[in-house]
This record gives sequence, C-alpha cells and structure tokens, in this order.
Amino acid sequence: MEKQYFVHESSYVDENVTIGKGTKIWHFCHVQKGAVLGENCSLGQNVNVANNVKIGNGVRIQNNVSVYEGVEIEDNVFCGPSCVFTNVTTPRSHYPVHGIYAKTLIKWGASLGANSTVVCGHTVGRCALIAAGAVVTKNVKDYALMAGVPARQIGWVCECGERLDNSFKCQKCSKKYKEIETGLIEI
Repeated sequence: MEKQYFVHESSYVDENVTIGKGTKIWHFCHVQKGAVLGENCSLGQNVNVANNVKIGNGVRIQNNVSVYEGVEIEDNVFCGPSCVFTNVTTPRSHYPVHGIYAKTLIKWGASLGANSTVVCGHTVGRCALIAAGAVVTKNVKDYALMAGVPARQIGWVCECGERLDNSFKCQKCSKKYKEIETGLIEI
C-alpha cells in the first residue's frame, strides 16, 4: 500500500509512528516512536517531534521547532519558526526526570509566533495568539492576544486572527464574541 503522506528523504521517521493522510514532513526532520501526526499537517525544515507526542489535524509547524514529550497540539495550530516548548520545570543534567514531564496543551486554532516560548505545564487557549518572542509562563485564555516577557494579555483576537475591539465583533469576518471566565466564546 502506498503512503498517503510525504517524508523528505533527509528525514527520519521511527517505527510505531502514525502519520495522517496528506501530511508533509520536509528536510532534516525526526519523528520519534509513538508520535501521532494528524492529517494535512506540515513540518518545516529541522522539526523534531519527540516520543509519544500527539499532533492534531491541519497543524503547521515551521522550521527549527522541537515538540518535546509532554506537549499535545490540537487541530489547526500554527507554530511559528523557532518557537520553543519545554517539558521539565527545573531541568538539571545530573538529575534526570526519567520520563516524567510536565504537560503542555496547545488548543484548537492557536498561533505561536516566531521565537515564542511556552514554558511547560501550561495551556494555550483556543484561537489564542502568542506574539513573536513572547514567553508564556501561565495559562492563556481562549482568544487572548499575548505579548512580552513574560507574556501578558494585551487584547483579544478573532478566530480569523483579526484583533478585536471592545465590541467583540470582528471587523474582518463579522463573528461576534462575549467574554466568559475562560476567555471569549462565539455568539
């Protein structure tokens, strides 16, 4: 049976990996055992997907990103070039953690800007937008716009990516939202 995905000849895919239909894995990538990649994903040059990582459908991971064990990425997430994930809160080379990693969840439709960092143990909410270079050190609400070091909420964004004003109505696509405890919801 012919593969229904593409892996560049310079990349390595270990045994016991699941790769969905239409996914493309470009130059110098490594997908490690137990990883699951959904359909129609794109892994840019030099992407590492560690053991047992789960990546949803339609995910775009740009060049030079390592998705470490303990990270889960839901559908339609964008990971910008050289964005960073961690999986140990207090790493020490002489005190290995032996597979015990802090969990990080990137929810549906979120976007992580170039060179942003998500410190492990946190959740980035649905359709949240993390600015380039921002460092996420706490949970991020759904549709939150985060920037800075450490990242702070500076506004809200629509599912389409447009920044929202105080009316919570998108000027680009006309979706409307209301604020709740966990962020925004579409109405």
